[in-house]
Amino acid sequence: MTTWQIVIVASLACFALKAVGYVVPARAFEHPRVARVASLLTVALLAALIVVQTVGQGQALQVDARLPAVGVAAVLYALKVPFVLVVIAAAVVAALLRALAGMA
Repeated sequence: MTTWQIVIVASLACFALKAVGYVVPARAFEHPRVARVASLLTVALLAALIVVQTVGQGQALQVDARLPAVGVAAVLYALKVPFVLVVIAAAVVAALLRALAGMA
């Protein structure tokens, strides 16, 4: 398969999956176990995306200034610091660490 064929097939699969979501009746999500799994699945997917974007570099792992910045952001967010301040603090930590690494 060519790259374009893979992209088209993946796009059609995503479209079909989304279309199936409209067919499922709302009462199917009223069951407590299904509702709990649906909510936890969202959190798990978001956490996986954060990890991949933080330490992923192609097919390898790369630990750089992003990891401590995300750690600082997680701690501040857990302390219920306003989100804007969390983002600014994480950016400052990453910038300082990159500046210190550039000096060495």
